[in-house]
Amino acid sequence: MSDMIKKIGRKLLPVIKNKFVLVIIIFIVWITFFDQNNLVDRTKRLDRQKQLEKEKVYYKNKIKRDSTKLYQLRTSDRNLEEFAREEYYMKKEDEDIFIIVEEEE
Repeated sequence: MSDMIKKIGRKLLPVIKNKFVLVIIIFIVWITFFDQNNLVDRTKRLDRQKQLEKEKVYYKNKIKRDSTKLYQLRTSDRNLEEFAREEYYMKKEDEDIFIIVEEEE
């Protein structure tokens, strides 16, 4: 085993001693870990950007649904009354409210 390591060491030593190869290795290590725009941080930022773009689509759709619902509530008293009954459990004087809660298994 140690003979094999020595053979690999003998073959790699001249390559590593070459100043151009050494500069390229140092450059790659620097760009990967130490630079202001290193590859590790860059991949994290790209992942975060993808996540934010998904959230952007979700919230745009939510805004669109809410705007439609708001328009319906502002334009129709019937829709407003239905919303108040469903969301805030409002009722008329002579009515009773029964709230049914479904249990999850």
